[in-house]
Amino acid sequence: MRAFLSIIFFMLLLGCKAEKVEKRAVSSVDSKDYGDKLIEGTIGDASNLIPFLASDSASHQVAGLIYNGLVKYDENLNIVGDLAESFDISQDGLKITFKLRKGVKWHDGKEFTSDDCVFTYKIITDPDTPTPYSGDFLTVKKVYNPDKYTFVVEYKEPFAPALSSWGVSIVPKHLLEGKDITKSELARKPVGTGPYILKEWIAGDKIELQANENYFEGRPYLNGEVFRVIPDTATMFFELKSGNIDFTSLTPLQYERQTNDESFKNRFNKYRYLAFAYTYFGFNLNRKPFDDKRVRKAIAYAIDKKEIIKGVLLGHGEEATGPYKPDVYWYNPNVERYGLNIEKAKNILKSAGFEDRDGDGILEKDGKPLRFTVLTNQGNDARIKTAEIIQRRLKNIGIDMKILVLEWAVFIKEFISKRNFDAIILGWTIPQDPDLYDIWHSSKAEKGGLNHYSYKNDEVDRLLIEGRKTIDKKKRKKIYDRIQEILADDVPCVFLYVPYALPVIDKRFRGIEPKPAGITYNKEKWYVPKIEQRY
Repeated sequence: MRAFLSIIFFMLLLGCKAEKVEKRAVSSVDSKDYGDKLIEGTIGDASNLIPFLASDSASHQVAGLIYNGLVKYDENLNIVGDLAESFDISQDGLKITFKLRKGVKWHDGKEFTSDDCVFTYKIITDPDTPTPYSGDFLTVKKVYNPDKYTFVVEYKEPFAPALSSWGVSIVPKHLLEGKDITKSELARKPVGTGPYILKEWIAGDKIELQANENYFEGRPYLNGEVFRVIPDTATMFFELKSGNIDFTSLTPLQYERQTNDESFKNRFNKYRYLAFAYTYFGFNLNRKPFDDKRVRKAIAYAIDKKEIIKGVLLGHGEEATGPYKPDVYWYNPNVERYGLNIEKAKNILKSAGFEDRDGDGILEKDGKPLRFTVLTNQGNDARIKTAEIIQRRLKNIGIDMKILVLEWAVFIKEFISKRNFDAIILGWTIPQDPDLYDIWHSSKAEKGGLNHYSYKNDEVDRLLIEGRKTIDKKKRKKIYDRIQEILADDVPCVFLYVPYALPVIDKRFRGIEPKPAGITYNKEKWYVPKIEQRY
């Protein structure tokens, strides 16, 4: 997958291994032929295909095949050139010189040059551009392009995520200059440099891409890819078995109990690996009673993460204690943990002034019952079932929690972006770089930012900035260890679990090579032997 190396972009995954599948004999049947297309099922539609204007994974999943950044992560999670054929970092770390590929064409035939890089920087840092990602570029001192194929970035001070930040999608100057980007037709009709070109977008139904014949790394083997929007996982699974989609994610129940017959095994390959992502129960800290840390802590003690992992994920997950997964360098195992403790939860709520004064089983304070609604998205059974388990647990301590399940686009646009919620169950992708600025810094709590919780902590703000300036890895780890300790104590959200990714794909697709980056890092190299092509 191409382009954006941001927090909410693709699930770069470690520990990836394929399930045991039948070996195929190498023959002419396995020849790399052009043709066919991949039909992928997705639970949510894209919202905007100008990548840095979107904050949802559905948009970035599609845009990542249309656009490129200057750099990308390879299959082993090393940063390598993308639109840049090479890059050089000065000894003091304050200057990056990118040498760009020559002959790269935008999808409309216009040549890509360093002017597009300068323009992308200017528009992403323009105060009138409503992007949550500008923070990565505010430490830039200046950018310039001495010639068509050289782009230079100079920083005011050391910035640890500097190189990876240039995985941002480069956009076409000739189509956006002098225009209001929020009204650009590129939001619905994108023009990039990537391996695929938008063919058709039917809102709420499908997005169809076709192969870019002039892609600089070579035309993709597949003629195209179609993202079909299917919000219901049961329907998705039926469509998979019926042959109407080729690639999707299985629920834990489907993975464990509904895909082990010989007929399924003969048609599909399953994969399992710990995702670079976590699921959380988040609070709107601007709404009562969640402005009181004691209430948040009580809820944390009432939630049984082990119960969720066993009952919902059927064991396909690990407990989360912070914004990193347990097997990465930046993870701090020594933070405050909230194991299930009902009595402690009740005592904390009592100390916060909540008591059941009318005997209805619901706690009250100042005449108001302790009642709220948690929102989550349609099409994610794990989140919905997690909400139901938490609902039962909270009832045990006198909290009445309602559940509202929303269609993805409505959920993001009308509730998350507008901070119109009490609590949410959602997930974040965990980035390769430990930088957490865009999610946890108080400046990102405003509308359009990714700090959905409206979390503000002066020490965390200071540490987030310090972490970005610190190049020494050990010193940097101490900074992020401390941030994890503060988040654990403040409880702006309850970190629930890190799930295992459970993708499944039709066996006719070859070239899928599980690596530390998962399986989708080389989609343009996937192919179907001519004899097995379906479309």
